[in-house]
Amino acid sequence: MDLFVVPTLAFRLLYGFIIVRLDRRELVWIAVTRNPTADWIARQLTEAFPWDSAPAYLIRDRDRAFGPVVCQRMRAMGIRDKPIAPRSPWQNGFAERLIGSIRRECLDHVIIGGEVHFRRVLETYARYYNEVRTHRSLGKDDPIAIYLFEKERNFIRWNGESESNRPARRGLRKNLIVDADHLAPGVEKRAARIAVIDRHKDR
Repeated sequence: MDLFVVPTLAFRLLYGFIIVRLDRRELVWIAVTRNPTADWIARQLTEAFPWDSAPAYLIRDRDRAFGPVVCQRMRAMGIRDKPIAPRSPWQNGFAERLIGSIRRECLDHVIIGGEVHFRRVLETYARYYNEVRTHRSLGKDDPIAIYLFEKERNFIRWNGESESNRPARRGLRKNLIVDADHLAPGVEKRAARIAVIDRHKDR
């Protein structure tokens, strides 16, 4: 998780807050505020990880905004706090890379008018990042497709079915509709829009 600053049209500063999941590069949570206090960040953690969805640990920098209240909230949620070394942003490379992508692909082309506008822009970019944008580290797929693919593999393994009888969900995406019957139980309905891909050159 990390914070980044964006100037507005009125030359005020707004703070964006992001949480990215390392295994799937999924942008889990975004939030916007004018004053990122420790209480506000602790509340964002609670909203980002309801019930038993909290990760094992969170990597963060040593910003003063991550005060004792944040550390206490993470301990209460069973999350291990892993602050990076001072002046070592490369130790939180995934979040820093994501912030750089947000700036290069989105914010460098938009003048933010205010807090509501900034939140709307980030929400739009989050949908693009998670559901459309390809990632080389994920085999040119997106984080949501990788999640569904792993869910499907587990579903096949649990039911003893042959994976060859199921459509492949890896590789470059195409705008095809997937029959909801092929999806593992518990997967959201929007997953039915996931693109079915031919495994180019794998066969």
